[in-house]
Amino acid sequence: MNIAQIEENLQNLILNYTQETFIYELLLAYGLPKASITRLQKGNLNLSKIEGEISWKKKLFFKPVFNEDLHIAITACKDQLKQEQRFVIVTDFKTVLAIDTKTTDTLDIEFEALPKHFDFFLPWAGMEKATHQNENPTDVKAAGKMVKLFDEIKKDNPDTSPEFIHGLNVFLSRLLFCFFAEDTDIYKPGQFTNAISSHTQIDGSDLNEYLNKLFNVLNTPENKRKDLPEYLNAFPYVNGGLFQHNHPTPAFTRRSRQAIIDAGELDWAAINPDIFGSMFQAVILPEHRGGLGAHYTSVPNIMKVIEPLFLNDLYEEFENGKNEPKKLNKLLDRISKLKIFDPACGSGNFLIIAYKELRLLEIKILEQLQTLQKAATGFEPYQLELIPKAQLTLAAQYQHSMFSRVELAQFYGIEIDDFAHEIAILSLWLAQHQMNQKFKEVFGSANPTLPLQAGGNIVHGNATRVDWEIVCPKKENDEIYVLGNPPYQGSRKQDKTQKDDLTTVLSNLSKYKDLDYISAWFYKGAIFIKDCNAKLAFVSTNSICQGEQVSLLWPYIFEMNIEIFFAHPSFKWRNNAKDNAGVSVIIVGLSNKTILDKFIYFEALKQKVNNINAYLISGTNNNFVFSKTKPISQLPPMNFGNMPADGGKLLFSTQEMNAFISEEPDSEKWFKKLINAQEHLNGRERWCLWLENITEQELVSLPKVMNVVNEVKKIRENSSRPQLSKIPHLFAQITQPADENCIIVPRVSSENRKYIPIDFLDGNNKVTDSFFTIVTNSLEVFGITTSLMHMVWLKTVGGRLETRCQYSKNVVYNTFPFPKISEAQKQELTQCVFRILEERENHSEKTLAQKYDPDKMPEGLREAHRLNDLAVERCYRSKPFESDEERLEYLFKLYEKMIAEEKEKDTLFQAAKKVKKTKKLK
Repeated sequence: MNIAQIEENLQNLILNYTQETFIYELLLAYGLPKASITRLQKGNLNLSKIEGEISWKKKLFFKPVFNEDLHIAITACKDQLKQEQRFVIVTDFKTVLAIDTKTTDTLDIEFEALPKHFDFFLPWAGMEKATHQNENPTDVKAAGKMVKLFDEIKKDNPDTSPEFIHGLNVFLSRLLFCFFAEDTDIYKPGQFTNAISSHTQIDGSDLNEYLNKLFNVLNTPENKRKDLPEYLNAFPYVNGGLFQHNHPTPAFTRRSRQAIIDAGELDWAAINPDIFGSMFQAVILPEHRGGLGAHYTSVPNIMKVIEPLFLNDLYEEFENGKNEPKKLNKLLDRISKLKIFDPACGSGNFLIIAYKELRLLEIKILEQLQTLQKAATGFEPYQLELIPKAQLTLAAQYQHSMFSRVELAQFYGIEIDDFAHEIAILSLWLAQHQMNQKFKEVFGSANPTLPLQAGGNIVHGNATRVDWEIVCPKKENDEIYVLGNPPYQGSRKQDKTQKDDLTTVLSNLSKYKDLDYISAWFYKGAIFIKDCNAKLAFVSTNSICQGEQVSLLWPYIFEMNIEIFFAHPSFKWRNNAKDNAGVSVIIVGLSNKTILDKFIYFEALKQKVNNINAYLISGTNNNFVFSKTKPISQLPPMNFGNMPADGGKLLFSTQEMNAFISEEPDSEKWFKKLINAQEHLNGRERWCLWLENITEQELVSLPKVMNVVNEVKKIRENSSRPQLSKIPHLFAQITQPADENCIIVPRVSSENRKYIPIDFLDGNNKVTDSFFTIVTNSLEVFGITTSLMHMVWLKTVGGRLETRCQYSKNVVYNTFPFPKISEAQKQELTQCVFRILEERENHSEKTLAQKYDPDKMPEGLREAHRLNDLAVERCYRSKPFESDEERLEYLFKLYEKMIAEEKEKDTLFQAAKKVKKTKKLK
């Protein structure tokens, strides 16, 4: 539930409540489960036995108070808390007092004012106030109002032609500008909304005609207007192209006209253009409406891009020249010429924050120049006429034009969505006006907002098809920063248009079809910056710096003499929506010049390194791990587990299997224990019908089993692989040799675990494709694959599923460099494995997941793994490794050596084959 809905719920509650049910309705207003509220109301969850009091563990303590001082009452209630209730609330239904026991915040308001203070109880809705600071309730309320308006307009205007939809997009952006203008001194206060109320029919029949006239007036300079009524002529000339083109204005009804007036009554001055634009897109895209407030990139996340890209450097120059007017004026000149380019700009978030930050820096520089002038001359900037002639030359070096030189024309963008493109242009204008007001607060005057000057250079188009240099021209002395959050989509989820886009950009790369969609932006970006004074930083899916994609993309980028100069390894890109875990991303900064100070950022920390490789770790740019079909080390082959592809029909819980066998006893011999990663880790059992080698006669004699087989047949006939319906009694893919013991390795494992919880599998059991299998009886292989050396390799070259480690047979196991070892070393590793298995058995009451929980791992098991780690590391060298970085450096060098030896061996083999063939011909 979003905050706009919560506020509306509270407004309805205040109008329609009874004292007996008020607290339950309040909880429902924040989206708490109705079933739980019902139980609370019946007394099942209420820990208080006193009539009227509600005590709900960890949620609240509520007490209606009459004929008693509320402040004394709430103190007494707080003092008697025993169940960690988050909120204490007392009320006499005239006043409400509340305490947040976690933050110690207090609330003391009139009862009717509760909707205005809806944010106090937001933790009930899963939104903590501490993490809520970047979301402006006004933005969400405004977006909610626009949802209602948009729906009304669509109802009255069913036209779905591209021309009409584009016109509607333009209309909504014009409307937004007018709302903003009348609340921020661009127009007179309330001028736009009042004009609609006063000069149009209540039924809305003439509203489109009125707005067409008004938009035309807003595009006409005052000295060119003729014969206009005063209520139209009073509007100022806007310019800037916003009202330039004639687009059909939609038809209106009483309801849609009223929706415009209602929206106009909000305080649009409080809108954040950098946030609102993204939420405004949810108005147009109904599938996003469930989370109004959840569709923006937060300012702190954008700062993770722009600070290391260019802002830190600018502030460093500011600090270094703080006491030298020439250097400060030079910096002002520099920032007035920067070009900021977002080739996937959406509604403009990154461009707007970059613009605001440059304006704020400009203000700091001008303030510092004024401070220096006063220190040098003894006069304030406004006292120039009082400065003696002898000091005027001295004063002049501190003086700078007290108007902003940072212009919207320095900002460039490409956006494929027409509406987002319109909003990006508009939002930049709104941001400019807000920064002009900030400038005026500090210096007393600012550039006039009207008439609007050229807006940002935002182009509507497909960034993979558009020539970036046409959008953002490059000149010899330009300083350009490319940034943004381009779209990502894995190769299997790309639609035809996206696949064609990749072909357009990456067709000269081998296996480009396996790359993520965002690769097109990195490749085009590298080409764009390679021969000019430019840098780039993109937010990206972490997949392009993990697994096979590294070797498919990055060699081509590094060949252009491009280097990574900063990086944020995988982290959660969060906002404040309830239950929003956040998508896992990375941030990669590229430069075409050698930068000595390169940094890898880890939350609040940063690590200085000599070089950042494609895996976003310290290392050389030659570190590429290519997929291999066979192990490069002397390890037994790894395979996938068995794939059911049965719609779940061949799989059974223990209870389901027992019920099945009780009805058909002869089926018991065909059941096998099935090992699935999730159940195995958490100590749950699963079974399957394993019908390999069953005869047709046996199958016919088992009617219940036959029914299951027929159901699988139907499912497979309607699947993407209908040929599997020819073997409906079998798993789709059987890779496990019969009755062979094997090591099983989960395909996905938590990134928090120090070790993958691998295990041994009895040959009589079957394993699903949630595991990889290694058919072997050699215990040392278990020791090698569960070692820290192997984990470091996995976490670096393996892929990720969200932030979890994703194991790969071809990219992790087959490429793992492990040296040849002696029999004595094998025996040492075997003893280590016995110790690990023994320690696991000592804690048999715990599940495998519990044993490998990093916070709860038994000390004996932890020590057994430590000894195994040391034994494995001695296989590489006698000197212990001091860090994971040192382990990786060694592994990459050994990998490169083994690959080189493999190539040499293949070359010698081919040469020997050729000689043998030549001798045979003779």
